[in-house]
Amino acid sequence: MDSGMNRGLNARAADVADQLADDAATYGVNVRTLVGGARVIDAGIEAAGGFGAGLAMVHACMGGLGHASFVPLAIDGDSYDGVHVWTDHPSTACMASQYAGWALQVGDYFAMGSGPLRAVARVEHELFDKLGYSEQTERGVLVLETRSLPTDAVVTFVTERTGLPRGAITFIVAPTASIAGSVQISARVIETGLHKMDVLGFDVRLVTHAMGSAPIPPVAKNDLRAIGRTNDCILYGGRAHYTVRADDATLEELAAKIPASASSDYGTPFYQIFERYDRDFYKIDKLLFSPGEVWLTSPTTGRTFHGGKLNPDVLRESLTT
Repeated sequence: MDSGMNRGLNARAADVADQLADDAATYGVNVRTLVGGARVIDAGIEAAGGFGAGLAMVHACMGGLGHASFVPLAIDGDSYDGVHVWTDHPSTACMASQYAGWALQVGDYFAMGSGPLRAVARVEHELFDKLGYSEQTERGVLVLETRSLPTDAVVTFVTERTGLPRGAITFIVAPTASIAGSVQISARVIETGLHKMDVLGFDVRLVTHAMGSAPIPPVAKNDLRAIGRTNDCILYGGRAHYTVRADDATLEELAAKIPASASSDYGTPFYQIFERYDRDFYKIDKLLFSPGEVWLTSPTTGRTFHGGKLNPDVLRESLTT
């Protein structure tokens, strides 16, 4: 079980950010410093970004406790470029760090925030209380899914909630409709399953190891379409395998409830679902957001329970229209 000890998520993520900044030309990122010293690494707004920047964003999002690589995936005869991700610290790497649970609304600016700085701000206090996790750090990293670069007002907002000086904060940013954005969102495949477990009332600290894969979508023509494609790669093309310290009856029940197919909104491309609910995420069944197929293994009994299935038809429709 992951403990509440400080695992140095921000320090590891800061090292990843330093690598991006030190080799900006190779990664295709732009680096700028705002008033007071806050660093912004643009991986896809004005910068080209790319696959390398996307993998770096994954590692930063997971606080250096997750691992990702590119793999070929075959789904019902179709070939996809995919991302394979794993961690031996699922609740910490995924829920305390990678999960995009901090909605930053500062004036007209909006972004979804993920990464280890969340564990310092603890704005999502209910989640972090359940995880029993927090961090104190000298440098913090926040990953933003957004079309706009953060402003000085955003920096002030973040410093007020973390207690860190402006010069100690790094933002890594990319829009959904970008190569780096596509990579880092598809790499959330195991995180979505953990979040689903949490929604179902299961203690995610009992998940000891996690591994999964999902296709990386081609970049969409705009961010709205990209939201659809990136979600579909997980809902209809994502697989995840979890090792869980729970009894077999509990695992059997979870395996039936975790996959996206357990949701009443499952079965059509996410863009269509989004439009059906007037582009309001909060109207969509919260049980939809999870991998298409899961396996849960008990390290005590050795039994594995399977749930869900991939949906190549919906995935194909999403990625080709």
